[in-house]
Amino acid sequence: MGLKETGEACKFRVSDTNYFSSLPEECIFLILSKTSPRDLCRLSVVSSAFRSASESDVLWENFLPLDLPETTVSISSLFASKKDLFFHLCRHHYPALVDYGSKV
Repeated sequence: MGLKETGEACKFRVSDTNYFSSLPEECIFLILSKTSPRDLCRLSVVSSAFRSASESDVLWENFLPLDLPETTVSISSLFASKKDLFFHLCRHHYPALVDYGSKV
């Protein structure tokens, strides 16, 4: 990102370089694993590297509650991804997951 001075104010000029895509995949996963579900969704629109990594079941599994009932675990195969399961649980069973971004 370049910095361009104009008068008293400084403006950021967006360049064509995507610095996030040059990070190793392990670094991207580490960054995203430290976020909340809400922030993970927000970061997925920042760069294609974050978007791709944010679809990982490994990341979304970390946001699922530890005490999932056995019936929920058995129906998890009905969902295309852990992300889909997470949002299903938020809508129907654990609305606080999205609000607090932590395991219940």
